[in-house]
Amino acid sequence: MLRGWIKEKKSTLHGSTNSLNTAAELQDLDAAMKAVTFIMNDDLESAAAGLEAGTSSFHKLGQGMVAFLRATLGFEPEIIREASECLAGTETTASIDHRRAQKDPEAFHSSIYAPGSEFALCLAQSQLMSAVVGVLNENLLEGIKGFYKLRKAYISLDSILAAERKFTESTEAESNFNASRTSYDSHRTNGSVRSVNGIFGDKSASPGGPLLSPHGISAQHNGMPKSLETQATRDVSSDDDSDEFVDADENHEGLPTPSTYLGHVDTNEATDDLAKTSIGIPKTQMFREPSTPYTPRSPTKSMYHMLEHDPDSDVFTNPLDSFIHSGANLCFGLLLVLLSMIPPAFNKLLFIIGFKGDKPRGIRMLWQATKFFNINGAMAGLILLGYYNGLVGFCDIIPDSHSNDEDPSLESVEGYPTKRCEGLLHEMRTRYPKSRLWLLEEARMLASKKHLDKAIALLSSDIKSPLKQVEALSMFEKSLNSMYSHRYDLCSQSFVECCELNNWSHALYYYIAGSAHVELYRRAKADNDEASAAQQAERAIELLHKVRENAGKKKFMARQLPFDIFVVRKLNKWEARAKEWNVSFIDAIGISPFEEMIYFWNGHKRMDREQLQHSLSALAWSEDPSNNPHWHRESLDENAILSFLRAAIYRSQGRHEEAKMLLKKEIICNDRAAFKGHLKDDWTCPTAHYEMGANLWMERDGSEADAARVKEAEQWLDVAAKWEKYELDARMGLKITTGLETLRGWKAENGI
Repeated sequence: MLRGWIKEKKSTLHGSTNSLNTAAELQDLDAAMKAVTFIMNDDLESAAAGLEAGTSSFHKLGQGMVAFLRATLGFEPEIIREASECLAGTETTASIDHRRAQKDPEAFHSSIYAPGSEFALCLAQSQLMSAVVGVLNENLLEGIKGFYKLRKAYISLDSILAAERKFTESTEAESNFNASRTSYDSHRTNGSVRSVNGIFGDKSASPGGPLLSPHGISAQHNGMPKSLETQATRDVSSDDDSDEFVDADENHEGLPTPSTYLGHVDTNEATDDLAKTSIGIPKTQMFREPSTPYTPRSPTKSMYHMLEHDPDSDVFTNPLDSFIHSGANLCFGLLLVLLSMIPPAFNKLLFIIGFKGDKPRGIRMLWQATKFFNINGAMAGLILLGYYNGLVGFCDIIPDSHSNDEDPSLESVEGYPTKRCEGLLHEMRTRYPKSRLWLLEEARMLASKKHLDKAIALLSSDIKSPLKQVEALSMFEKSLNSMYSHRYDLCSQSFVECCELNNWSHALYYYIAGSAHVELYRRAKADNDEASAAQQAERAIELLHKVRENAGKKKFMARQLPFDIFVVRKLNKWEARAKEWNVSFIDAIGISPFEEMIYFWNGHKRMDREQLQHSLSALAWSEDPSNNPHWHRESLDENAILSFLRAAIYRSQGRHEEAKMLLKKEIICNDRAAFKGHLKDDWTCPTAHYEMGANLWMERDGSEADAARVKEAEQWLDVAAKWEKYELDARMGLKITTGLETLRGWKAENGI
């Protein structure tokens, strides 16, 4: 299949039919994992040759992982469809092998996991990847089925991890027993013990009777978990669309699981709205508001009885055990993190899955997976770096990271653990020196440290990846960094190139490219360079007029992309103003759309003092009568955009009091209804409430006043979270969700 992608032809999938035995499984696993790892080093030919050489579940999983990687890096419809087909074949093969392994005495039997767990993991991994690909699909029903697959993967993975918990508890019990026995013998030798009951509290532990087995301390420590053997990893073959689920053991502290069946996907009916889709879930279940109790941050492994051994530990002497452990930590960790970050606007989707996220636990599990030198470790590393450099970098209210200079491995995983991320990146670049993926992550890390020019230089390297999706992602990152650093020509050129490399959101790309030339036009006008101004105006109009013809082509779960809706409304607004004011289109454009985009991509967090000052200067153009004679005509919502963007920059400069005063005086004091209406920008008022909370969080100084600041910040974010629908609310919802989690975590840690 990989050769098919390279040569633009497809290959067929064939299931595994060989009988199972441990030696064959080990050979298949070794061959498949070696082959798929080549993809992390940009070696497509070696990966293709290795994965096409076998038909085992491990080979199919390898093909599925490569397909998934390409689909999630590029978001291209054709690649997404190919990935969906590939992963469906993986599910079928893994399901067959799993059922066979449970009955085959020659199959691998682990000291930790139930028979067939390696194939249960393959199935769960393919379901998880298929679920993500399904959500990326433009078809609504496929997206909803994807959420159901998340539920199935969750149950299977939780059952695999339940086996680890049993093993850990048994090991700890045995260790405690041995320690107690040693203590008893010592006391007895010294003549200080008169009764065995004084130590063990049970006559069965007397020297004259049978010793208490560490596995006999509690019945629950005996054997493998029943749920793994009989229920949760029971799979459905690919020709069965019933999507029936059997719940696993649900008595897991901190991970509440509904005890009722949550429904059936009706594959014969799809509508335009989730609320109207017939999927067999009672509306009272689907649409009741979820309760998301806070999980304490920075948990210890004892909270979850997690296995945190290194690959060279005696626990993982068998490669199949290492594969199961690293894969389960990769997948379940990713799942917990994803579910924990669902914005408020999508909370109801959690009831399709039936579970809640747990970010601290998920992050710890991903870090555990990175210890293993296999594809699971590499994928976990890629996800973690993407999470810290991308999602954490996008948010403002994040947990404090507690560093440990002597041992970076002990550094907190909360917030942005700089030392650990640097160490992880170094390790991955050492393992895979030829891959552009790790260069991309290095550039993101440089940008997070406000070294935008260095990041751009790294991304401008002549070294190219054979994966088109990686090249497209690198160009997009270069475009964003050019935008943050106000390199207008490079920004425009790079975003136009993005249109040639992928087809995700051409409307947004052209909008930002055109906005860059709007800034160049305004600078030329301010310098009285009429020739240059005319040239820049022409190019700006040319690019902006391409926005509308490219909008709406890409959909997410059958809905138009939020940014596409946003940019088209902006164009309509400017055209209406040009007609009303009797001015040219270029002069009807309001507050810098370029600076507006910088905020929506959280560029201020990556900008140094000089670049922040540049942004303030760009905003000042609008209210300067010598440059903009139409300022007096501006409406409340445009004035609010100017004040909001200026306040956001003040926050990044540490001018928190000025920022809060501006937000209250110019935006929050107004009736929220004043921002609603045809073509108006309604996002500034709810987002101003978020900014108030962000300022309060950043004002903390370690004093007793911090408690009051955090409480007030939470109040502001609560208002923002409960705001009615507005433009780009899902985008802001990610910041709000992360912020509320951080604030509540801080309060819990400080006993407030």
